Amino acid sequence: MSDDTTGNAPTTGDPLHGEYVAARSIPPTVQAAAAWSWRLLIIAICAGAAIWVLRPLSDLFVAVAAALLFTVLLAPLHGWLVRTLRFPRALAAVTSVLFLLGAAVGLIVLAGQQIVAGIASLSTQAQEGLEQMLDWLSTGPLNVDTGRLEGMLSDISTTIEQNIGTVVSGAMSVGSTVTAVAAGFVIALFCTIFFLYDGRTIWTWIVGLLPRAARDDVHQAGRRGLVTLAAYTRTQILVAAIDATGIAIGAAALQLPLVVPLGILVFIGSFIPFVGAILTGAIAVLVALVVKGWVWAIVMLGIVLLVQQIEGHLLQPFLMGHAVSMHPVAVLLTVSGGTMVAGIAGALFAVPIAAVVNTVVLYLSGHDKFPDLGIGDRLTFRPEAEAEVRRRAMALRRGGQEDEGAGDDAGGAAAAADAADGGAAADGSGSGPRTGDDA
Repeated sequence: MSDDTTGNAPTTGDPLHGEYVAARSIPPTVQAAAAWSWRLLIIAICAGAAIWVLRPLSDLFVAVAAALLFTVLLAPLHGWLVRTLRFPRALAAVTSVLFLLGAAVGLIVLAGQQIVAGIASLSTQAQEGLEQMLDWLSTGPLNVDTGRLEGMLSDISTTIEQNIGTVVSGAMSVGSTVTAVAAGFVIALFCTIFFLYDGRTIWTWIVGLLPRAARDDVHQAGRRGLVTLAAYTRTQILVAAIDATGIAIGAAALQLPLVVPLGILVFIGSFIPFVGAILTGAIAVLVALVVKGWVWAIVMLGIVLLVQQIEGHLLQPFLMGHAVSMHPVAVLLTVSGGTMVAGIAGALFAVPIAAVVNTVVLYLSGHDKFPDLGIGDRLTFRPEAEAEVRRRAMALRRGGQEDEGAGDDAGGAAAAADAADGGAAADGSGSGPRTGDDA
């Protein structure tokens, strides 16, 4: 009986027999690993190419990302102004952004006043602390020679004078960085106003660029990603406020100067999970060391560590873990990776980006984290334009186009409808309230 009738593998007469035997000899695990490997390799190459191409626009992407965070933060205020106080949408958006600016300027002014009031006494105390340290080094158990100490200080002064050009150039580079940050901040505020005012229209245009079959899934996934981003932003503000309050209360209890600036600095630094609060807490310990000495510096260090333990064991697992559904280890690794890739901006935006991507991917793979949202909210892409295209297609069929076939007419009508959808998306009109609150 032939191989064809038995269904057996080709035998020695078939030139493909050797390849068949070789393929059969590869374990399934190796075949699966190879299949995964080349696909992941292509994904990594494409991602690297995209990063390389878009890297010159990194400042612009950071500004847009900041605008999204500002939008989800100000969305409740914007909605309250529109629904309760009957503000026009544009006025409500501008008012919300002005409120944000007022809060930021208020914190800066308050911190500046505290710094101006306390910097003189802090400088005097720092000088006294330095003299005490030098005296301890010369008369204490180390018994360092006074002449050697003076020589070391003279060498430090000479080194600073010799490298003053480097210091000036570094200051100029910092000035250019500040200018870039200021420009990015202006762009972020400008985008925030339009995200609040016309967020749904912008989202409709973006989704309208996609194929028709993918639009609804992308829209529903985007809604869930926005909920995750809002939860992260509000939870991170709460965590940062608790960190800043705890360290400020500890500094006030030790009667340290610059309590308010230290609290504001800790609040800002806490937006970088784990790492930011540690670095800003170290500044509080340094102030305690300069003003009170090493004993009180150790006490301040204990306060900082206590606040960090509360954040790490209570706030992050329960509040942040619930908001972004990410394990603290994943949060730490994400922050570290973001810092390695994009510096401070990467540390700030790594966790929210990872949280949103996690939510979107889970939804697209069939795991909805927010089933209560449902799928009732749908985008509409110029229904009147679609109806007009279909009316013209029907008139065309009735007008004597039978020779081309009904299938060709339907295909042309579908293509025209797709074009209408693209034009509708570019036009930006959609249904429902057009706001960043529910985009």
